[in-house]
Amino acid sequence: MLKYFLKRIALAVVTIFIVMTLTFILMNAVPGGPFVAEKSISPAAQRALEAKYGLDKPLFERYVTYISDALHGDFGISLKQRGRTVSQIITSRFPVSAKIGGLAALLALCLGIPMGCVAALNRGKWIDNLIIVVATCGIAVPGFVFCTVLMYTFGVKLGWLPTFGLGTPKHYIMPVVALAFYPMAYITRLMRSSMLDVLGQDYMRTAKAKGLSQFKSLFKHALRNAVLPVITYVGPMIAYTLTGSFVVEKILSIPGLGREFVSAITNRDYTMIMGTTIVLATLVIVMNVIVDIVYKLVDPRIQLK
Repeated sequence: MLKYFLKRIALAVVTIFIVMTLTFILMNAVPGGPFVAEKSISPAAQRALEAKYGLDKPLFERYVTYISDALHGDFGISLKQRGRTVSQIITSRFPVSAKIGGLAALLALCLGIPMGCVAALNRGKWIDNLIIVVATCGIAVPGFVFCTVLMYTFGVKLGWLPTFGLGTPKHYIMPVVALAFYPMAYITRLMRSSMLDVLGQDYMRTAKAKGLSQFKSLFKHALRNAVLPVITYVGPMIAYTLTGSFVVEKILSIPGLGREFVSAITNRDYTMIMGTTIVLATLVIVMNVIVDIVYKLVDPRIQLK
Protein backbone atom coordinates (compact mmCIF):
# COMPACT_ATOMS: atom_id res chain seq x y z
CA MET A 1 0.00 0.00 0.00
CA LEU A 2 2.88 2.38 0.77
CA LYS A 3 4.23 1.90 -2.74
CA TYR A 4 0.81 2.71 -4.18
CA PHE A 5 0.46 5.95 -2.22
CA LEU A 6 3.99 7.06 -3.13
CA LYS A 7 3.09 6.46 -6.76
CA ARG A 8 -0.11 8.47 -6.39
CA ILE A 9 1.76 11.35 -4.77
CA ALA A 10 4.28 11.38 -7.63
CA LEU A 11 1.45 11.40 -10.18
CA ALA A 12 -0.27 14.18 -8.23
CA VAL A 13 2.86 16.34 -8.40
CA VAL A 14 3.15 15.77 -12.15
CA THR A 15 -0.55 16.58 -12.63
CA ILE A 16 -0.26 19.83 -10.68
CA PHE A 17 2.78 20.79 -12.76
CA ILE A 18 0.84 20.15 -15.98
CA VAL A 19 -2.10 22.23 -14.68
CA MET A 20 0.26 25.09 -13.82
CA THR A 21 1.85 24.95 -17.27
CA LEU A 22 -1.44 24.82 -19.18
CA THR A 23 -2.96 27.61 -17.11
CA PHE A 24 0.05 29.84 -17.70
CA ILE A 25 0.04 29.18 -21.46
CA LEU A 26 -3.71 29.74 -21.82
CA MET A 27 -3.67 32.96 -19.80
CA ASN A 28 -0.91 34.38 -21.95
CA ALA A 29 -2.57 33.20 -25.17
CA VAL A 30 -5.72 35.23 -24.49
CA PRO A 31 -5.88 38.33 -26.73
CA GLY A 32 -5.42 41.65 -25.00
CA GLY A 33 -3.95 42.19 -21.58
CA PRO A 34 -4.82 43.03 -17.98
CA PHE A 35 -4.33 46.76 -18.50
CA VAL A 36 -6.15 47.17 -21.82
CA ALA A 37 -9.44 48.05 -20.11
CA GLU A 38 -7.85 50.67 -17.85
CA LYS A 39 -9.62 54.04 -18.27
CA SER A 40 -7.67 56.94 -19.74
CA ILE A 41 -4.37 55.10 -19.82
CA SER A 42 -1.74 56.10 -22.35
CA PRO A 43 0.42 53.58 -24.24
CA ALA A 44 3.44 54.76 -22.27
CA ALA A 45 1.68 54.21 -18.95
CA GLN A 46 0.53 50.79 -20.14
CA ARG A 47 4.10 49.83 -21.04
CA ALA A 48 5.24 51.06 -17.62
CA LEU A 49 2.67 48.87 -15.88
CA GLU A 50 3.70 45.86 -17.95
CA ALA A 51 7.34 46.49 -17.05
CA LYS A 52 6.44 46.84 -13.35
CA TYR A 53 4.75 43.43 -13.26
CA GLY A 54 7.25 41.74 -15.57
CA LEU A 55 4.82 41.28 -18.47
CA ASP A 56 7.31 42.78 -20.93
CA LYS A 57 9.76 39.90 -20.51
CA PRO A 58 9.94 36.92 -22.90
CA LEU A 59 7.29 34.26 -22.36
CA PHE A 60 9.71 31.47 -21.41
CA GLU A 61 11.48 33.67 -18.87
CA ARG A 62 8.15 34.57 -17.27
CA TYR A 63 7.18 30.89 -17.23
CA VAL A 64 10.35 29.81 -15.44
CA THR A 65 9.98 32.61 -12.91
CA TYR A 66 6.32 31.80 -12.27
CA ILE A 67 6.92 28.06 -11.78
CA SER A 68 9.85 28.72 -9.47
CA ASP A 69 7.86 31.17 -7.35
CA ALA A 70 4.75 28.95 -7.31
CA LEU A 71 6.76 26.03 -5.96
CA HIS A 72 7.61 28.24 -3.00
CA GLY A 73 3.96 29.23 -2.49
CA ASP A 74 4.31 32.62 -4.16
CA PHE A 75 1.71 33.17 -6.91
CA GLY A 76 2.74 36.75 -7.53
CA ILE A 77 1.06 40.11 -7.00
CA SER A 78 -2.54 40.70 -8.03
CA LEU A 79 -2.66 42.85 -11.14
CA LYS A 80 -5.89 44.55 -10.06
CA GLN A 81 -5.82 44.60 -6.26
CA ARG A 82 -2.73 46.72 -5.96
CA GLY A 83 -0.45 46.03 -3.04
CA ARG A 84 -1.91 42.57 -2.30
CA THR A 85 -0.40 39.24 -3.27
CA VAL A 86 -2.46 36.36 -4.66
CA SER A 87 -1.48 34.22 -1.68
CA GLN A 88 -2.82 36.84 0.73
CA ILE A 89 -6.14 37.04 -1.14
CA ILE A 90 -6.54 33.26 -1.26
CA THR A 91 -5.64 32.90 2.41
CA SER A 92 -8.20 35.51 3.45
CA ARG A 93 -11.02 34.35 1.14
CA PHE A 94 -10.65 30.58 1.24
CA PRO A 95 -11.89 30.10 4.86
CA VAL A 96 -15.19 31.80 3.94
CA SER A 97 -15.76 29.51 0.95
CA ALA A 98 -14.54 26.48 2.91
CA LYS A 99 -17.06 27.08 5.70
CA ILE A 100 -19.98 27.42 3.31
CA GLY A 101 -18.77 24.55 1.13
CA GLY A 102 -18.20 22.26 4.10
CA LEU A 103 -21.72 22.85 5.40
CA ALA A 104 -23.12 22.31 1.88
CA ALA A 105 -21.22 19.04 1.45
CA LEU A 106 -22.39 17.81 4.85
CA LEU A 107 -26.00 18.72 4.05
CA ALA A 108 -25.78 16.99 0.66
CA LEU A 109 -24.49 13.78 2.25
CA CYS A 110 -26.98 13.82 5.13
CA LEU A 111 -29.90 14.20 2.71
CA GLY A 112 -28.67 12.40 -0.40
CA ILE A 113 -27.71 9.04 1.12
CA PRO A 114 -30.96 8.53 3.13
CA MET A 115 -33.10 9.70 0.22
CA GLY A 116 -31.36 7.28 -2.14
CA CYS A 117 -31.86 4.40 0.31
CA VAL A 118 -35.53 5.25 0.84
CA ALA A 119 -36.12 5.44 -2.92
CA ALA A 120 -34.44 2.08 -3.50
CA LEU A 121 -36.35 0.34 -0.70
CA ASN A 122 -39.65 1.74 -2.03
CA ARG A 123 -39.00 1.17 -5.71
CA GLY A 124 -42.01 2.00 -7.88
CA LYS A 125 -43.99 3.59 -5.06
CA TRP A 126 -45.07 7.21 -4.81
CA ILE A 127 -42.23 8.19 -2.51
CA ASP A 128 -39.72 6.74 -4.96
CA ASN A 129 -41.26 8.74 -7.81
CA LEU A 130 -41.27 11.90 -5.69
CA ILE A 131 -37.58 11.52 -4.80
CA ILE A 132 -36.69 10.87 -8.45
CA VAL A 133 -38.49 14.05 -9.52
CA VAL A 134 -36.66 16.12 -6.87
CA ALA A 135 -33.30 14.56 -7.80
CA THR A 136 -33.88 15.14 -11.51
CA CYS A 137 -34.77 18.78 -10.91
CA GLY A 138 -31.66 19.19 -8.77
CA ILE A 139 -29.44 17.90 -11.57
CA ALA A 140 -31.23 19.70 -14.40
CA VAL A 141 -31.57 23.14 -12.79
CA PRO A 142 -28.26 25.09 -12.61
CA GLY A 143 -27.14 26.21 -9.18
CA PHE A 144 -27.30 29.91 -9.98
CA VAL A 145 -30.92 29.55 -11.18
CA PHE A 146 -31.89 27.76 -7.97
CA CYS A 147 -30.03 30.41 -5.97
CA THR A 148 -31.91 33.18 -7.78
CA VAL A 149 -35.25 31.47 -7.08
CA LEU A 150 -34.35 31.15 -3.39
CA MET A 151 -33.28 34.76 -3.20
CA TYR A 152 -36.43 36.03 -4.90
CA THR A 153 -38.80 33.80 -2.90
CA PHE A 154 -37.36 33.81 0.62
CA GLY A 155 -35.41 37.05 0.44
CA VAL A 156 -37.46 39.49 -1.65
CA LYS A 157 -41.05 38.23 -1.48
CA LEU A 158 -41.25 36.67 1.99
CA GLY A 159 -38.38 38.54 3.60
CA TRP A 160 -37.37 35.55 5.73
CA LEU A 161 -33.71 35.39 4.74
CA PRO A 162 -31.05 38.02 4.01
CA THR A 163 -29.93 38.18 0.39
CA PHE A 164 -26.29 39.23 0.71
CA GLY A 165 -23.30 38.95 3.01
CA LEU A 166 -22.55 36.62 5.93
CA GLY A 167 -23.35 38.69 9.00
CA THR A 168 -25.54 36.22 10.96
CA PRO A 169 -26.24 32.46 10.93
CA LYS A 170 -29.33 33.17 8.81
CA HIS A 171 -27.05 34.44 6.06
CA TYR A 172 -25.61 30.94 5.64
CA ILE A 173 -28.94 29.20 4.94
CA MET A 174 -29.44 30.37 1.38
CA PRO A 175 -25.90 29.81 0.00
CA VAL A 176 -25.54 26.45 1.78
CA VAL A 177 -28.87 25.17 0.41
CA ALA A 178 -28.08 26.51 -3.06
CA LEU A 179 -24.66 24.82 -3.07
CA ALA A 180 -25.97 21.55 -1.62
CA PHE A 181 -28.93 21.09 -3.98
CA TYR A 182 -27.05 19.71 -7.00
CA PRO A 183 -24.69 17.34 -5.12
CA MET A 184 -27.59 16.16 -2.96
CA ALA A 185 -29.59 15.28 -6.09
CA TYR A 186 -26.63 13.55 -7.69
CA ILE A 187 -25.82 11.55 -4.55
CA THR A 188 -29.50 10.54 -4.30
CA ARG A 189 -29.47 9.11 -7.82
CA LEU A 190 -26.13 7.40 -7.29
CA MET A 191 -27.25 5.89 -4.00
CA ARG A 192 -30.59 4.70 -5.40
CA SER A 193 -29.07 2.91 -8.40
CA SER A 194 -26.24 1.42 -6.34
CA MET A 195 -28.60 0.27 -3.58
CA LEU A 196 -30.95 -1.38 -6.10
CA ASP A 197 -27.98 -3.28 -7.53
CA VAL A 198 -26.82 -4.40 -4.09
CA LEU A 199 -30.30 -5.47 -2.96
CA GLY A 200 -30.46 -7.86 -5.91
CA GLN A 201 -27.22 -9.65 -5.03
CA ASP A 202 -27.17 -13.24 -3.81
CA TYR A 203 -25.66 -12.43 -0.42
CA MET A 204 -28.60 -10.13 0.36
CA ARG A 205 -31.07 -12.91 -0.41
CA THR A 206 -28.99 -15.26 1.74
CA ALA A 207 -29.06 -12.79 4.65
CA LYS A 208 -32.81 -12.51 4.31
CA ALA A 209 -33.20 -16.31 4.18
CA LYS A 210 -31.18 -16.63 7.41
CA GLY A 211 -33.74 -14.44 9.16
CA LEU A 212 -31.58 -11.33 9.43
CA SER A 213 -33.75 -8.26 10.03
CA GLN A 214 -34.16 -5.80 7.20
CA PHE A 215 -32.62 -2.99 9.24
CA LYS A 216 -29.51 -5.03 10.09
CA SER A 217 -29.06 -6.43 6.59
CA LEU A 218 -29.44 -2.95 5.13
CA PHE A 219 -26.82 -1.29 7.31
CA LYS A 220 -24.44 -4.22 7.76
CA HIS A 221 -24.31 -5.48 4.20
CA ALA A 222 -26.16 -3.32 1.67
CA LEU A 223 -25.18 0.20 2.71
CA ARG A 224 -21.50 -0.61 3.08
CA ASN A 225 -21.27 -1.82 -0.51
CA ALA A 226 -23.74 0.62 -2.04
CA VAL A 227 -21.97 3.69 -0.68
CA LEU A 228 -18.76 3.06 -2.68
CA PRO A 229 -19.88 4.97 -5.82
CA VAL A 230 -20.92 7.85 -3.58
CA ILE A 231 -17.45 7.96 -2.04
CA THR A 232 -15.98 8.24 -5.53
CA TYR A 233 -18.11 11.30 -6.24
CA VAL A 234 -17.76 12.90 -2.81
CA GLY A 235 -14.00 13.46 -3.15
CA PRO A 236 -14.07 15.93 -6.07
CA MET A 237 -17.41 17.31 -4.85
CA ILE A 238 -15.92 18.37 -1.54
CA ALA A 239 -12.99 20.02 -3.32
CA TYR A 240 -15.32 22.07 -5.51
CA THR A 241 -17.66 23.07 -2.68
CA LEU A 242 -14.77 24.03 -0.41
CA THR A 243 -13.55 26.55 -2.95
CA GLY A 244 -17.10 27.86 -3.25
CA SER A 245 -19.52 28.17 -6.10
CA PHE A 246 -18.25 30.98 -8.27
CA VAL A 247 -21.64 32.25 -9.46
CA VAL A 248 -23.51 31.69 -6.17
CA GLU A 249 -20.98 33.73 -4.23
CA LYS A 250 -21.19 36.47 -6.83
CA ILE A 251 -25.01 36.56 -6.74
CA LEU A 252 -25.22 36.68 -2.94
CA SER A 253 -22.23 39.04 -2.55
CA ILE A 254 -20.33 36.56 -0.38
CA PRO A 255 -16.68 37.54 0.16
CA GLY A 256 -15.33 34.10 -0.74
CA LEU A 257 -12.77 32.68 -3.14
CA GLY A 258 -15.37 32.03 -5.84
CA ARG A 259 -16.32 35.68 -6.00
CA GLU A 260 -12.67 36.66 -6.29
CA PHE A 261 -12.22 34.17 -9.13
CA VAL A 262 -15.14 35.62 -11.11
CA SER A 263 -13.83 39.15 -10.56
CA ALA A 264 -10.36 38.04 -11.65
CA ILE A 265 -11.74 36.67 -14.94
CA THR A 266 -13.73 39.84 -15.57
CA ASN A 267 -10.73 42.07 -14.82
CA ARG A 268 -8.16 39.82 -16.57
CA ASP A 269 -6.21 39.42 -13.36
CA TYR A 270 -3.94 36.70 -14.72
CA THR A 271 -2.01 35.95 -11.54
CA MET A 272 -5.21 35.62 -9.51
CA ILE A 273 -6.78 33.29 -12.09
CA MET A 274 -3.69 31.07 -12.17
CA GLY A 275 -3.34 30.97 -8.39
CA THR A 276 -6.99 30.05 -7.84
CA THR A 277 -6.88 27.37 -10.55
CA ILE A 278 -3.81 25.77 -9.00
CA VAL A 279 -5.42 25.75 -5.55
CA LEU A 280 -8.59 24.11 -6.92
CA ALA A 281 -6.62 21.52 -8.90
CA THR A 282 -4.52 20.68 -5.84
CA LEU A 283 -7.65 20.21 -3.72
CA VAL A 284 -9.21 17.90 -6.31
CA ILE A 285 -6.05 15.77 -6.51
CA VAL A 286 -5.69 15.58 -2.72
CA MET A 287 -9.34 14.59 -2.30
CA ASN A 288 -8.95 11.82 -4.88
CA VAL A 289 -6.05 10.36 -2.89
CA ILE A 290 -8.12 10.57 0.31
CA VAL A 291 -10.98 8.79 -1.49
CA ASP A 292 -8.65 5.86 -2.23
CA ILE A 293 -7.80 5.62 1.47
CA VAL A 294 -11.48 5.72 2.46
CA TYR A 295 -12.19 3.02 -0.14
CA LYS A 296 -9.81 0.69 1.65
CA LEU A 297 -11.30 1.50 5.06
CA VAL A 298 -14.89 0.94 3.90
CA ASP A 299 -14.17 -2.27 2.00
CA PRO A 300 -10.93 -4.07 3.01
CA ARG A 301 -11.35 -6.44 0.05
CA ILE A 302 -10.30 -3.68 -2.34
CA GLN A 303 -6.70 -4.10 -3.42
CA LEU A 304 -4.71 -0.96 -4.16
CA LYS A 305 -1.99 -1.53 -6.72
